[in-house]
Amino acid sequence: MKTLGIAGYSGSGKTTLIEQLLPLLNSAGLTVSVIKQSHHDIEVDLAGKDSWRHRQAGAYETLLTSPYRWMLVGELRGTAEPTLAEHLARLSVCDLVLVEGYKHANLTKLEVWRAANARPWLFPEDEHFIAVAADQSPPAGKPGQPAPDWLDLNDPTAIAAYILAWVGS
Repeated sequence: MKTLGIAGYSGSGKTTLIEQLLPLLNSAGLTVSVIKQSHHDIEVDLAGKDSWRHRQAGAYETLLTSPYRWMLVGELRGTAEPTLAEHLARLSVCDLVLVEGYKHANLTKLEVWRAANARPWLFPEDEHFIAVAADQSPPAGKPGQPAPDWLDLNDPTAIAAYILAWVGS
């Protein structure tokens, strides 16, 4: 199971890019899972529903299942957030896991960068970036640091082809 981080600042287009990549990678025959890190409180259940009531009553984990989908919700209740490795271990076996967020994690990453955000590039400070998907070419990296491959952010087909080649390597 290969893991590729999709990292960038808020508003750079990470979610949109992943949304564009998933059907392309799936049509190429890959089974792809996604881990999305959020810095906000999240609600994935409706207030008043049975599984919500179970969580509110103190369940450590609640697994909700139906003929169409299932979800596992864990309540931290003051304990530390699980690590990325612990989250990866929960996933079923697949060909590729795209990890949105975790921009400082030690995993192979693709940076998503948009000039309109006026934010600094991440890749010069982190050797784990193999490519950048951006709307302009990136600057040179630090001396002795290999420059990451540049992919046009507006060409998801080319980005998917790059990822497919990386998965196959």
